[in-house]
Amino acid sequence: MTIDEKLQHFYEVSLDEAREDAAQAIQEHKEHLARTLEDHKQTSRQNAEAEIKAETGHVRREVNKALSAEQITLRRDLSRKQEELKGTLFAEVKTKVQQFITTAEYDEYLCRRINEAVKFAGDDEIQIYLSSSDKSKANDLAQKTGTPLQVSKEDFIGGIRAEIPHKNILIDNSFSANLASMCREFKFDGGLKNE
Repeated sequence: MTIDEKLQHFYEVSLDEAREDAAQAIQEHKEHLARTLEDHKQTSRQNAEAEIKAETGHVRREVNKALSAEQITLRRDLSRKQEELKGTLFAEVKTKVQQFITTAEYDEYLCRRINEAVKFAGDDEIQIYLSSSDKSKANDLAQKTGTPLQVSKEDFIGGIRAEIPHKNILIDNSFSANLASMCREFKFDGGLKNE
């Protein structure tokens, strides 16, 4: 082999080795790029999932906040409407009570309440008061029950109030006190009772 041939052979071998090295370097670089791409995809996927999770949580909190605010508004509206209906109801009840006061049954009711108070007091001194609006009935009721009655300066719509001073007892069967108590204790049940 001549020097030219040797040089040619050396040149070809060097080129082949360089090509193999270049091909191997390119292959390694492609594999590295593929791994980098896969890592980037996985990181991007994880970031996207985390962002979706965070945004979902944020949206859920916002929806819950809006729902809570709406529930408060609805409760407030319901409470306002219930108070309005309660006011209307007790205005009607008061009207019915005022109509009842004009009947003969009311006089019987007063006699019954007076007799019950006297019986409760037993031998103790008792002072029975009629509402100032029942002043005209005082003498008639005192005769029917055999009990002295006093007329209160206060108009408590109707009924009686009695005091047993010795025992420090107040019997309040006045319509105003009963209406106020019923109004305080009244609650809407929210539906009809099934039977």
